[in-house]
Amino acid sequence: MNKLDRYDLRILAELQRDARISNQELAERIGLSPSPCSRRVKQLEDDGYIARQVALLDSKKLGLSLTAFVLIGMDRHTPERFEHFQEVIRQCPEVLECSLVTGMDADYQLKVVVPDMDHYQKFLLGQLTRIEGVTSVRSSFVLNQVLSSTELPLEHLRG
Repeated sequence: MNKLDRYDLRILAELQRDARISNQELAERIGLSPSPCSRRVKQLEDDGYIARQVALLDSKKLGLSLTAFVLIGMDRHTPERFEHFQEVIRQCPEVLECSLVTGMDADYQLKVVVPDMDHYQKFLLGQLTRIEGVTSVRSSFVLNQVLSSTELPLEHLRG
């Protein structure tokens, strides 16, 4: 890992807030001229600090009003069983996140977004419970999202 200086950290912080910012505006905000700023952004991309840039969509405006956190239990803890589960889950557009977890009575935690309960039931019974090796599914539904952020904390990197 290359050492990130204060300019790099400020670039990362600004781009996390708004990746559509122009290079000119970014350069002004961090106190560099546009050319070195552009080179630094390119280097951060090349070094893998910036994985990709995306548009964050409004799920409610798109009719996706139900979010569920789903705990999945598996019958066997073998690499083949886990690989198969992960391969199938990657093909499910309803699943926004899938994490192999510890410290719970579950092997995986999913974040699932669908239009409504009918769609969730169809996903649950038609896809999720049919994956080979799935033995338990426990769902919790979001009533109110208090905080949602894609910004990673960078304070620990400041020297």
